[in-house]
Amino acid sequence: MKPAPLYSSTFMRRFCCLGIACLLAGACPVSFAAEPEPVTPPSSISEAVISGKAMTSFRLRYEHVDQDGLTEASGLTLRSLIGWQTAPFHDVSLAAQLINVTQLQDNFNDGVPYSGPIYAYSSHPGKATYAKIVDPDYTGVNQLYLESSAFSDTRIRLGRQQVNLDNVRFIGDIGFRQVMQVYDGVSVLNKSIANTEIYLAHFESVRQINTKLRTDGALGIANFKYRFTPTESISAYGYFSSFDNLGFGKSWLGNDHADQSNRILGLRLDGAHKLSDDWKLLYTAEYARQQDYSGGDSRIDAHYYKLGGGAAFGNFSLRADQELLSSNHGQYAFQTPFGTNHLFQGWVDRFLVTPKEGIRDTFISAAYKIGDFALLADYHWLDSDRNFNTGGGGSGDQYGKEWNLAASYSYNKNLLTKVEYGKYSEHDQYAAGRIKDTDKLWLTLLYTF
Repeated sequence: MKPAPLYSSTFMRRFCCLGIACLLAGACPVSFAAEPEPVTPPSSISEAVISGKAMTSFRLRYEHVDQDGLTEASGLTLRSLIGWQTAPFHDVSLAAQLINVTQLQDNFNDGVPYSGPIYAYSSHPGKATYAKIVDPDYTGVNQLYLESSAFSDTRIRLGRQQVNLDNVRFIGDIGFRQVMQVYDGVSVLNKSIANTEIYLAHFESVRQINTKLRTDGALGIANFKYRFTPTESISAYGYFSSFDNLGFGKSWLGNDHADQSNRILGLRLDGAHKLSDDWKLLYTAEYARQQDYSGGDSRIDAHYYKLGGGAAFGNFSLRADQELLSSNHGQYAFQTPFGTNHLFQGWVDRFLVTPKEGIRDTFISAAYKIGDFALLADYHWLDSDRNFNTGGGGSGDQYGKEWNLAASYSYNKNLLTKVEYGKYSEHDQYAAGRIKDTDKLWLTLLYTF
C-alpha cells in the first residue's frame, strides 16, 4: 500500500503545476547562485540552517514505449525534490528532502502491484495491457539523515540516503527513474589515508523505484578505493545482502519464495590514462563472484566480468567493452538487485533481471562534447552465456541487438534538456519470441537549484 500523501492532492497539483511553469519559462528570472562556504562555523542553529545548501530540483519527463504484444504507452511525469541540508553545527548537519512524483499523463502500466509479485500489475485498473513505465505517483521522504564530521577526514550519515558506488553497477540510486532507490541505515566514508576512500555501511531497509519498502533483511557494504592518479583507481568491494525476497525469485530460481540472500565480492580497475595533452587511454577490468549468503538458495553461484578499453582525443571518445553475467548451468544467473541497471545492457531495460541462461553484452560506445552540448551513442550485441531453447525445437545463444542515442544541452548551470532513444530488436529469429522488440523515447527537462 502506498504511503499516505503528506499534503492534500489539490495542494500537490498546484505545487507541481508551479514547478512546470518555472521549467517551461526557461527558469525564473531570479539567479540561484550557490551559497558560499562560511568562513567560520555557524554559531547557532538558525545560522546553520540559513547557511546550508539546497537539495531541490524539478524534472519533467515524457516517455513513449512501443513494445511488441502490448498497447503503446506514453507518460508525462514530474518529479519534484524539495530539500535542504544545514551547515555543520558542532560538526553535525541535518539533511531533509521530500519527493513528489505526479503523473500528468498516465497511459502506461506503472509497475506498482496491487497484489501478487513485484511488477506484476499496474496500480491503475485497465492499464495491465500497456507497456511499463515504472514511474508511479508517489509522495514521501526521499532523504532524511544526520551527518557528522566530528572525526577527521570522516563523514558519518545516519538515516535515509542515496548511495552511488563506482559505476553504480552493484550499488546505486537508479536516479534515471522518477522514484529513486534509497537506503535506510548508517554509512561511513573515510579519507584519512592518502588517495584512499573507505566506504562502510549497514542498511536495514531499501525503498525501491516501485515505492516498495524492503524490510525483510539487511544490506552490508564494504568498498575500498585507491586512486593512483586523479583519473585512475582500483577498488575492492563486498556487498552482503540478507534480503530473502527481492521480488524476482521466480525468474531465476523458479520459486518466488526461494531465499535470495547473496554476497558479491569483487575487484575493479578503471581509468583514463593521460598519454599527451590531447590523448587518453581508457580501460576497465573487473571481476566479481556472487554466492549464497545467510541462508540463501544454494544455486546462487555465478561470476561477473567486464573488460574493455578505448581512447579519447580532446572531447571525443570511443571504446569497446564486454560484460558477462554468467549462468550456473541454467539454474541461476548473476543478479544485481541494488544496481542502477538501466545503464547496462542498453537503455531499453529488457534485461533488468538477468535471464537464467546469463547474458554476454559486447558493445561499442562513443561520446562527444562541445561546450554545453553532449552526444552519446552505443550499439550492443546481446547473447546468452548458455544456450537456451528457442521454442522451435532448437537452441541458440543470441538475444538480439540494441542501439541507443542521447543528446543533451545545458542551457545554464541550473537548466538541462535531454533527448534519448533506444531500440531493441530480437529480429524474430526464434519462434518463442521470448524478448519482445521494444522502442523507447525520452524527453527530459531538469531544473536544479
